[in-house]
Amino acid sequence: MGDPKKHRKKYETPRHPWNKARIEEEKELIKEFGLANKKEIYKMNSLLRSFFLQAKQLITKTGEQAEKERAQLLGRLQRSGLLSSEAGLPEVLGISLKDLLERRLQTMVYKKMLANSVKQARQFITHKHIMINEKIITAPSYLVSLNEELVISFIAGSALSNPDHPERAAVQKKNEAENVELPEKKSKKKEDKKVEKKEGKKTEKKDKKPKKEEKVKESDAKGDAKNKKSESKPDPKKSE
Repeated sequence: MGDPKKHRKKYETPRHPWNKARIEEEKELIKEFGLANKKEIYKMNSLLRSFFLQAKQLITKTGEQAEKERAQLLGRLQRSGLLSSEAGLPEVLGISLKDLLERRLQTMVYKKMLANSVKQARQFITHKHIMINEKIITAPSYLVSLNEELVISFIAGSALSNPDHPERAAVQKKNEAENVELPEKKSKKKEDKKVEKKEGKKTEKKDKKPKKEEKVKESDAKGDAKNKKSESKPDPKKSE
């Protein structure tokens, strides 16, 4: 039967385990994308690093084989929605980890409003409620292509395929509430700005009034000083 296959890790862990900035960034990614653990981040990082290495090697290479590999790499990234159709190898180096995480099936299910949260999207996938092109996918980290993005749906036998299901209704209510809140927030912001402008004008008027009073006081003081000077000067007629 042959030698048994040796299983190797498909990812690389960080070289320095206690980097504070990296740890905080990983925590934010886990919350934002509903990841189970940091291993999922390391897997995506390793995949991204492999794209970078391929692009760097192919930039310098020439020949038919290099052109084929170039076309294969760019085609794969364009089909997966990570690059535009006009992008080249230098643009491959501009792909970020977030761009890759956004192409996961878990985030796609949440974006298509099939789940109430990212964690609920993960639950639906692992419980075999989601299919792509009539094929059940149970891996939340499955990278969805542009063509597959249009065909994500619930399986026919799932209770969640009914739009009146309580979980589906909760998602619709949440979206409706968000749409209603947006114009209200805008109107509140406008009202607050108007109030701030009015208050600013009032304060300016208050500031102007004391200035007028100060001018009057200054003129009175000057008049008093002139009178004192005139009184202090001796009259020439009296001295004679």
